[in-house]
Amino acid sequence: MHHRDFSVNPTSGIANKGKFIALTETGTHNSFGDATGIDHLKELGVTHVHILPSYDFNSVDEANLPANNYNWGYDPLNYNTPEGSYSTNPSDPATRIREFKQMVKSLHDAGIGVIMDVVYNHTAQGDESNFSRLVPGYFYRHRPDGTYSDASGCGNETASERKMMSDYIVNSVKYWADEYHIDGFRFDLMGIHDTATMDRVASELKKIHPDIFVYGEGWTAGDSPLGQNHRALKDNVGKMTGIAVFSDDIRDAIKGHYSKADDRGFATGKPGNEETVKIGIAGATAHPQIDYSKGNNSKSPYAKAPTQVINYVSCHDDLTLTDKLNKSMPDATADERKRAAKLAQTIVFTSQGTPFMFAGEEVFRNKQGVHNSYNSPDSINSINWDLKHENADLFNYYKNLIALRRSHPAFRMTSAEDVAHNIVFDNISEPNLISYSIRNNANGDEWAEIKVIFNGADDDKVVNVAKHDWTIIAADAQIDPDGLGKSKGGKITVAHRSATILARK
Repeated sequence: MHHRDFSVNPTSGIANKGKFIALTETGTHNSFGDATGIDHLKELGVTHVHILPSYDFNSVDEANLPANNYNWGYDPLNYNTPEGSYSTNPSDPATRIREFKQMVKSLHDAGIGVIMDVVYNHTAQGDESNFSRLVPGYFYRHRPDGTYSDASGCGNETASERKMMSDYIVNSVKYWADEYHIDGFRFDLMGIHDTATMDRVASELKKIHPDIFVYGEGWTAGDSPLGQNHRALKDNVGKMTGIAVFSDDIRDAIKGHYSKADDRGFATGKPGNEETVKIGIAGATAHPQIDYSKGNNSKSPYAKAPTQVINYVSCHDDLTLTDKLNKSMPDATADERKRAAKLAQTIVFTSQGTPFMFAGEEVFRNKQGVHNSYNSPDSINSINWDLKHENADLFNYYKNLIALRRSHPAFRMTSAEDVAHNIVFDNISEPNLISYSIRNNANGDEWAEIKVIFNGADDDKVVNVAKHDWTIIAADAQIDPDGLGKSKGGKITVAHRSATILARK
């Protein structure tokens, strides 16, 4: 979630648009009376909000806010200070501190944790940065010719393997966790950092807050002098403790490749992604029924436990899910694209690991087809909250999907052994069709068995289900954690581009 995106649109009903304290305003609503702002988050049922960079960044002149362009904030300047443009008075240093803390407290009071996006892998400036002024050359990696190495794609990369840089990162996140009560950190281009530093980060943070959440992008944007074995990459996450990485496997398999706008995936009818979706379902852990050699992005399990994986279909980067569906399904109706969105998120939210979604996807938010909108205007980036009324069915689906996951621990197993033991895939060779069971009252669930079937094809499919007294939880693009009806099993029809979920006690 980006502060401006979330509140700046006139339809938000929020007074302090684009500010930290926008998230303290209750009773806000769109033009149709639907809840917006923090009330919307509570209604949706999310457990945490991941805020995009909120420390002081370089691209915004706080002394002349009206003249500034929008920015995501991936250009760090002062790491341990809240960004002034998100405060109501940038000229008063105390205001930004107080208002950031008010925001965190408001979310905590609503039962929502706060995760902060941090960018220690590079700085906005090179020779003129605070690090370079302190000890020239020490805090950065360099090429043999003395120029800055650039695994960040932003002109430089920091050298976390050096003690003072490692200490700086560890002390900085500890400060945010202790002083501002931050509940987790998302590391931008975490693969630039070394695994030892990331292990220190997780270990030290858990002393402050045992449930703190540390995750990041398990890749780099270019090559680095740091050896592959030492990088905090996706393939090395199993070597780390208390760290999670984003799953590009499930992302691209569900919707199509992120860099090819017209490419389709499992949820939009393209065959050949079934095994990669299964990798996502198992949280990238070893499972005896998954053929990793058929994985699109990964050819072997990389997570020691499903808790080391973040599943998602889109984020602030690249096309929103809505825009991706518009471009890859140009001839489909809006309703068909919404069916695909529901299926995509159902896969994410029923898979092992942690589900993550882009703010506004639940109301079918778009960015008018702009994929790298880091400095696009509010007209591109802001969430039009009136879409919540227009897409009420989609919003309610997301809300019920989140409620289903939260109330059933079978979707939240914490060990690879449990995943391998309790998830049984059915032997189906048909393209765009996956069927599996979560058995044995997994993870202490009240349901003895959950049958999950995904049909990403353009037509309905018939699937054999064991004969029991089943409760239908999801079918034909509808979902209700308390049940939509009953089924005796046998041959059941799974509607096109939808999920069917059955449960029995």
